[in-house]
Amino acid sequence: MTWFPRHFLVIAVCCLSLDHSVSLAQDKNSLPDDLDQALLARAPAPEPPDLAQTAQPAVDTTTGEVQREATWRSLPGDFLHDQKDLWTFPLRLAKGHALVPTLVVVGGTIGLIYADPHDAPYFRNHQKNWDDFNDVFDPLITTGEVIALPAGLMAAGYIRHDNREVNTSLLAAEAYGDSVVINLAMKAVTRRERPSDVPLNGDYSDTFFNGGKSPFKGSSFPSGHSTAVWSVATVVAERYRHRGKPWIPVLSYTLATVISCSRITESAHFPSDVWLGSALGYSIAKYQTLKPR
Repeated sequence: MTWFPRHFLVIAVCCLSLDHSVSLAQDKNSLPDDLDQALLARAPAPEPPDLAQTAQPAVDTTTGEVQREATWRSLPGDFLHDQKDLWTFPLRLAKGHALVPTLVVVGGTIGLIYADPHDAPYFRNHQKNWDDFNDVFDPLITTGEVIALPAGLMAAGYIRHDNREVNTSLLAAEAYGDSVVINLAMKAVTRRERPSDVPLNGDYSDTFFNGGKSPFKGSSFPSGHSTAVWSVATVVAERYRHRGKPWIPVLSYTLATVISCSRITESAHFPSDVWLGSALGYSIAKYQTLKPR
C-alpha cells in the first residue's frame, strides 16, 4: 500500500520541522538576526496531506451519522468485499462476535422447524380462505414489487438529480445480491420440499434433503422472496430513517412483512423458511451492506 510511506514521510517532515522551529525559538536570543532568518528560510515546509488518501467516511448532513455511499464504479468491488465478509462470518462468530443475535435467529429457526409439521397443514387446508390476499401478492407480482422499489428510486434520483436516491437504489441492489447468493447456497444444501409438494395429509416432518429439487426452482429453505424483500426494504428504511419522513420505514417494513407472510398463506414456504429468509435479508443489509467502510 502506497499511502503508508507517503503519510509516514509527511508526519516525519512535520515533526522534524516542529522540532527545528522549537529549537530556533529557544536559541533565538543567542543567534544573529541574519543567521536566524537564514535558518528559518531553509527549514523545510511540511507537505500538504493527500486528501484522496485521508478522506473521511461520508456523513449524513441531516442526521450527523456516518453512512455508506455507492457508485456504479465501486459496486463490483463492494459486492466482492461483502461476500468475503459474509463467508468468513463463522470465523468472527467463533471469536464471540454477534453471538447473541445469531443465537436468537438460529434458536427461532429451530423452534419453528419443530412447529412446521403442525402449522403447515392448517395453511394448506385453509388456503382458499386466503385467495384474495394471495392474488394480490402473487409470486410474480411480489418479485416485480421488489425490483420496482430500487428501480423507481434510481429513476427518480436521475430525474431529480438527487444523488442520495441513486445511491440508495445502488445499495439496495447490492444488498439484494449479497443476500441472494447466501440464500441460494443454503437452498442448494438443504433441498427442502415446499409445503405444496407434500401430499395432502402427508408427512410434513420429513422435508429436508430430499435431493430432487433445484435451488432455483423448488428448494424451500430459506425463503428467497423473504430474503430479497427484507434486504431491499431495510436499505430504504435505514437510508430514510430520521429524515422527517417516518412513513418510509413504516411502509418499507410493512411491505416486507406482508410479502413474507404471503409465502406462508400460499403454502409456498414453511414459517421457518420465512423467518430465516427475513432475518438473513435484514441482517445482511443492515450490518454488512450499509456498514461504513
